[in-house]
Amino acid sequence: MMWISISPASQFRQDLVVLSLLLFFVNFTVQQRDPISNYCRRWGHQSAVVDDKLYIGGGLVTYDGGTSQNVSNPYFIYHDLGSVSSSGMPQPYANLSKNSTVPDVSGGVFWPDTVNKKIYLFGGEYNGISPWDFDLYAYDIINDEWDNLGVSRTDNIIGLSYGAGVSIPDRGEAYYYGGWMNNATVPDWGDAPQIPTSYLLRYEMDTNSWSNDTGPDNTGRAEGVMVHIPAGDGGMLVYFGGIRATDDGGWEGQPMDQIILYDVLSGKSYFQNATGDVPESRRRFCAGATWVEDQSSYNIYLYGGAGEEEGSVGFDDIYILTLPTFTWIKMYPDGNSTGSYPHHSFSCNVVNEAQMFIHGGFFPLNDDCDVPDQWGLHDMSLGRQNKDKAPWMLYNPDLTTYAVPTDIISVVGGNSKGGATKTAPSGGFDHQDLTALMTRTASAGTRTATRNVSGATATGDSDSDNKLPTGAIVGIAVGGAVVLIGVLLAGFCLVRRRRARRERVGSQQPMAQPYEYHHPAHPSIASNQYSPGPWSPQSASFNPSSPTGLTMHQTAQSYTGPPVELPSGGTEDTSRGSPYAQPGSTVEPKYDAQGNLWIPQVSTVQIPDQNHSPGSPPYYEGTMGSNSSKNGTGYFASDTPQELATERRTSYVPGQPVHETYYHP
Repeated sequence: MMWISISPASQFRQDLVVLSLLLFFVNFTVQQRDPISNYCRRWGHQSAVVDDKLYIGGGLVTYDGGTSQNVSNPYFIYHDLGSVSSSGMPQPYANLSKNSTVPDVSGGVFWPDTVNKKIYLFGGEYNGISPWDFDLYAYDIINDEWDNLGVSRTDNIIGLSYGAGVSIPDRGEAYYYGGWMNNATVPDWGDAPQIPTSYLLRYEMDTNSWSNDTGPDNTGRAEGVMVHIPAGDGGMLVYFGGIRATDDGGWEGQPMDQIILYDVLSGKSYFQNATGDVPESRRRFCAGATWVEDQSSYNIYLYGGAGEEEGSVGFDDIYILTLPTFTWIKMYPDGNSTGSYPHHSFSCNVVNEAQMFIHGGFFPLNDDCDVPDQWGLHDMSLGRQNKDKAPWMLYNPDLTTYAVPTDIISVVGGNSKGGATKTAPSGGFDHQDLTALMTRTASAGTRTATRNVSGATATGDSDSDNKLPTGAIVGIAVGGAVVLIGVLLAGFCLVRRRRARRERVGSQQPMAQPYEYHHPAHPSIASNQYSPGPWSPQSASFNPSSPTGLTMHQTAQSYTGPPVELPSGGTEDTSRGSPYAQPGSTVEPKYDAQGNLWIPQVSTVQIPDQNHSPGSPPYYEGTMGSNSSKNGTGYFASDTPQELATERRTSYVPGQPVHETYYHP
């Protein structure tokens, strides 16, 4: 056998070429993970509005460019609602901090506290890793940091997902009803079926205390919505939609004509039948409530959602539930259509009473990026207060007063400023208490801040150019490059030392194969194919086609946390599932009371490409499966996100019709 020798000089040149290619690959990959410039789609996230800022965190995300795989979203961003970008939507910023011990979850809830300037994170599912023991987290808007508030001192509170959550800042209270217990929310759940719960949890913000209030019945529910209206003596919670458990261990849709109300002052629950143009049963939709000054009607706007029936792909429509007549009104689209772009797992946030942002969502029939130039934001005009009297519009920060639209006036009477003449259901109230409660208006709370919040309206830096300070950009870029180059050079030198040692002892064995890294996920990923798991209560349901041959090579260390993408210049803090840690920053490090490091989530690319036409987003190509049976087979949770962004991309075809909520011309 003849051996071919390679000179040290030739070997050194080859090593330099490999090193250069690695540096190029890592730099290219990092650039494709910017949450602003590379946004494609996001769903299952949490969102809240505080002081003219829309905060968004968690969920699953697909980036535009490089790869279309779904990953957990490690970023915590906000949109500045006080201004409008050239795309017609409020500009986003990705320069907020996020503690390395705050989890990246899907299907949780943000509870905004507009009095003390905080946002609480409750519940959610852990994707690809075992869930942590329950803790409540709070983002401090004033100090740009997160606090771990620990566990309940009185009740055995556990993590839940895809329940209905709402906060009442004037009372300092937050509520969560229903939701799933499964192997993605509860540690050591094992292979047991997941369970929809009947819990109605109440959290007292000022005392950090919990109570498990009595719900309307013992039926487990999940994937519905709950909003607050200032009716009754102290306010009322209104719940509808989603699924409910059945006696045979299966589930069914919660009828949309069955409305559940909860009086927060007395703690009593009521059922009320609704009439009118009742929507089809649905889940994973969203809703928001608004009203005019005289509170003669409370109007709850519902959007979209996933279908409950087998084979249903979902909805792209708007319905209004107007109270106290408890009448459903269809607002969009006209006729019997359910819309052309059904989707689910998005968020709704009412802004200044008159507009409601629909953000993100998973589209089972369409693989386009979700209007990336507008970062997945769609603005619903609740009162049709635009020149076209349309339900959709570009964002208007000056529109701050809600006007009752003709859709509602034609049903309850009155005018755009209120004065509804119908103030009870056509068949009467189903409980005599509601006759009195729905005629009363809850006075605004007198809660005051428990800390100094004067002048606290901003987080991070958001200058008009949407740029990070030059020093920060340089520090992040240089620091990240130094760390990366150092790691690669160390590996490079180690390989050369080992090669030289082998040559000295005359070894003729081939060099070991490079380490291949895979995102920690469901065992089914071992085949190098991204195989999603179900999002629905049935493990066999809604099974989309998987892309083939997806091998996720990464020049990274082994990581045991949730599947995440590193930000620009990022490295990983592997302590307890850290999404990443910031290297080489010029910012002074911050620590919380427990000594945990606070990590600014900054991006070196903050400016969207203004040359990218809103009408020409790239799109994916692929198919999705259908829902499976729901009868009596139990509820099985999956360790992997079910929603799948397909792998094969094609170019956008100019001139194709684009949905109104997808792109606003």
